[in-house]
Amino acid sequence: MLKLRCPNCGFVSDETELVNGGEAHLKRFGPGSADEDFEAYLFMRKNPMGVHFERWLHSYGCGKWFHAARCTITQEVFGTYSAQVSRPPSELIAEISEKRPGWSYRDWSGED
Repeated sequence: MLKLRCPNCGFVSDETELVNGGEAHLKRFGPGSADEDFEAYLFMRKNPMGVHFERWLHSYGCGKWFHAARCTITQEVFGTYSAQVSRPPSELIAEISEKRPGWSYRDWSGED
């Protein structure tokens, strides 16, 4: 069973006490954006084999959102962090890169 530590309250919960909110760090598009951008925002999601960044809601705890980095193959959780940031902490990226040689956040995010 997947267990995640909420960075807001510090409580470790299993996945039955949490709600998955899908992919983290999406660039949001709304009214006034190009149809293609809005369509991509609504429907196109990464579904990687390996490291993935997700949003989680601590629904049976503090009720706050947070982000988690985990491996979709092994269910290994690399860490959790605040949902109030636009990208994962550099320490977490370094830890994942050390555990997964050849992995790069730039490859995952598409950042230059």
